[in-house]
Amino acid sequence: MYDWNEIYQSIPPWDVSYPQPAFVRLVEGGEIKPGRVLDAGCGTGENALMLAKNGCTVTGIDLAKGAIGRSQAKAAERDLKVDFIVCDALKIDENLGAAAFDTVIDSGLFHVMTDEERPIYVKQVHRVLKDGGKYFMMCFSDKEPGEWGPRRVSKLEIEQALTPWFKIEYIKDALFDTRVHGGKIKAYLVSAVKNKKV
Repeated sequence: MYDWNEIYQSIPPWDVSYPQPAFVRLVEGGEIKPGRVLDAGCGTGENALMLAKNGCTVTGIDLAKGAIGRSQAKAAERDLKVDFIVCDALKIDENLGAAAFDTVIDSGLFHVMTDEERPIYVKQVHRVLKDGGKYFMMCFSDKEPGEWGPRRVSKLEIEQALTPWFKIEYIKDALFDTRVHGGKIKAYLVSAVKNKKV
């Protein structure tokens, strides 16, 4: 398992100094609307801060204290209000209320979950979303060659993990911006809606 506090003592490869373009496009295209948003695995906060700048009320959670500290410093520097919390994504319900959010975003968290952790995490996301709330997730794609970095995820794995908790609207090819491997890594971008009755 990863030691996230140790990883954030330096700058990890995924920690670019701007929000992921795929999530910026979701805002610009109106898929993520102003409302209450949870950024699960927020890292140093670039996506969360971008959402706050675009009229969202944002909570960012991460297991790494160092990442949350950097996020809070950025929010203060940019005069943006985001509630950044040290929180285990497998125990969101211990920190945040049920049906509290209109939207949950996940940029690179899902793909670090083990097979045992995935169903726990998906149920946590389902629980904190309002009925009809949306989950936008970007994860490492099995189309990315090589074996370095996080585990690759297939479309079938995404479908199996989200069913029956969510209705999947799409799974699209996308790209992560990174500080390694030429700056771009193949990903899947997912839009899913909370199923009311499971």
